[in-house]
Amino acid sequence: MARVTSVVRLVRLLLAAVTFAISVASGQTIGHRDAHPVILTSSYTGELVQNVAGGARRGATLAGVAGVQVSLPLGSLVGWPGARIFMFALGTHGGAPSDFVGDAQGVSNLEAPATVRLEEAWLQQNLFANRLSWLAGRYDLNAEFYRLQSGALFINSSFGIGAEFSHSGVGGRGPSIFPNTRLGTRLEYKPSANVVWRAAALDGPMFISEVALLARPDTAALPRQRRFGIGRGLMRSYSAKVALGAWYYTARFPDLSDTTRHRGSGGAYVIGDLTLRSLTAFVQLGLGDGRVNPIGGYVGGGLTLTAPFPSRAHDMVGLAVAAARNGSHFERAQMTAGIPAAGETTVELTYLAQIGSWLSVQPDAQYVIHPSGTRLLRNATALGLRVALSH
Repeated sequence: MARVTSVVRLVRLLLAAVTFAISVASGQTIGHRDAHPVILTSSYTGELVQNVAGGARRGATLAGVAGVQVSLPLGSLVGWPGARIFMFALGTHGGAPSDFVGDAQGVSNLEAPATVRLEEAWLQQNLFANRLSWLAGRYDLNAEFYRLQSGALFINSSFGIGAEFSHSGVGGRGPSIFPNTRLGTRLEYKPSANVVWRAAALDGPMFISEVALLARPDTAALPRQRRFGIGRGLMRSYSAKVALGAWYYTARFPDLSDTTRHRGSGGAYVIGDLTLRSLTAFVQLGLGDGRVNPIGGYVGGGLTLTAPFPSRAHDMVGLAVAAARNGSHFERAQMTAGIPAAGETTVELTYLAQIGSWLSVQPDAQYVIHPSGTRLLRNATALGLRVALSH
């Protein structure tokens, strides 16, 4: 409890310091977004997760993330057109739900070491009427790459970014994503209103590229709309999306079944979602490097429904399945050690109740088949309750 209190205090101090600094620098008071170009937001998300059956052992834990975001449009502040500075500080606390469930994919996307850190800090420059965007700094690539609108509803980590990618890299730490963001640079180009190409180079070192095709209304005739909006903070919502991406690490990696070392490791993915009125369907397909990664492939998909009841226009309900396939060399090593290997599959049912503009409550249930990709543990049932506040 003392650790949680200290994290909350540090986040509060950081929020106060950032607010004061911006107020002094600009000579204005922050509090109303319409009165000032600086955007300052704060949030807290906490989740109680209990493993009620199977898995590694029964038990419950409370995880939480407090965040402060500051966006500085330099065009309005200092006359630098198309430039923006973004900073995102996080304080995380709580235990690890996967220690109870024993799963590999992560039943809670809040799980992280207890600490306070700078999650993102970057400069973005947009050019040529927002057709080209360049970004450099500490950057979460999952904010743009391997990302679907509909996947954001779900709590299991694989619905944010596929398990074959999130468990890649040196030591299986994954690419530059929460909670291990790193320095890098990203370039985006928009040749037409609904086509986006993006590429990034990040510490790892690793490279990633993605092409996305989107369907959404043309807003050229509407006031205050950016038809060719691109980059963080300018992309609009869509009704359909298909994206193809590929990634590659340049380091050397040990083989999981023998003493061989491999130079480089890569993978690819295809993702897409489609919204028809209030119903959205999505799918994720990913292929990793089965020589050096414990997860060699991933398939995910699901359905989300907005306004499931007439009186709850902003609520959402969703059902999804995430299946992680063991890498071939990992499975070979497990079988050699006498461990019966099997891919891990998780089924998630969740309901998001939007209580107000600043508060949401989300009960969640997940059933994990073959936790950790073996038959050593019984199938697990994890129940969760998430509460999110934002300002």
